[in-house]
Order: sequence, then C-alpha cells, then structure tokens
Amino acid sequence: MPNVERVMKASFQSDENLRKTLKEVLGELGLSAREFSKASGIPQSTLYKILSGHREPNITTLRQIAKTIRQLEGSDGNFIAIIAARPVLDKISEKKMKIGEKMLTLREYSATTIEEAIIAAIRAERDGAAALVCAPIVSPTVEKILSIPVATIIPKESVLRAIEVAARKIE
Repeated sequence: MPNVERVMKASFQSDENLRKTLKEVLGELGLSAREFSKASGIPQSTLYKILSGHREPNITTLRQIAKTIRQLEGSDGNFIAIIAARPVLDKISEKKMKIGEKMLTLREYSATTIEEAIIAAIRAERDGAAALVCAPIVSPTVEKILSIPVATIIPKESVLRAIEVAARKIE
C-alpha cells in the first residue's frame, strides 16, 4: 500500500495509528520531523505535537501531510509510468525528462507477461501516475480500465533489428 494511503487510512482508524504510521513513513522516507516540517510547510511545533499525541491534526494539516508525501515520493501526478520487460527498462538512462516546461519523473514497472503488465498498470495509476507508456499488446486493455492517458510504444528500429537477428539464427 502506498505511504499516502497508509497514513490516510491510519488517520481514520485512530490518532495513535496515525502517529505510529506517520513515524514509520518518515523513517522510510529518511526524514526527521524537522526535515518533513520544512518540506511540508507545517510548523515544526505542530508536527511534533501530532507525533507525540498532544494534538490531533485538522483536515488542512492532513491534506498537507498527504501532499508532501506524494511530492517526496514522486507520486503527485508528476511521473510517467513505463511498463516493459527489464531489459527494455535497463536501456532507459534518464529518470527525469523535461517536456515543454514540465519536469517529469519516469518510473519503471517491470512486467514479462500480459497479466503482469495489466497489474503494473493498475498499480501505477494507484501510485499516482499522470500517464502510462506500454507495449501495443497490452495498451488497448489498460486504456479500458485506467483513467489516465496511455501511450503505446512503437519500436520500429528494434523490430527491424530483431528480424535481422532471427534471420541470422535460421541461416
């Protein structure tokens, strides 16, 4: 379960669960409360009171916590998910791309079967992907089940190289 979902679920269960889960998430992000306070704009004293159980967060503070976690994890809708087999993903050297004025993060989801690709597509959308890139064999299916844009990989040069390799193998 993504960290944002964990924190929000815990906030509905109890203040104690929220404190425990928020501490865990901060640890997983490698941040102190002070660093998270700076990143989120939530006053340090407020965050310490929430973490120590001396204050219940209001809805505005919970929204800011969730927004900051999404931003820190790159799951705030500013990433494009790429679903492909590991050898294809290994050829992608850039993890960030500037498209127009937007700086986007590329997040890889490895899949070797159609079923794994469909599951990865659903996971990517749940993680907050703004869009998805995948192979043509799976794109029509995931377009029907996702609400984010789907782009299809059309690998012209690699298909031609694969045909050449196959031709050499039959010689």
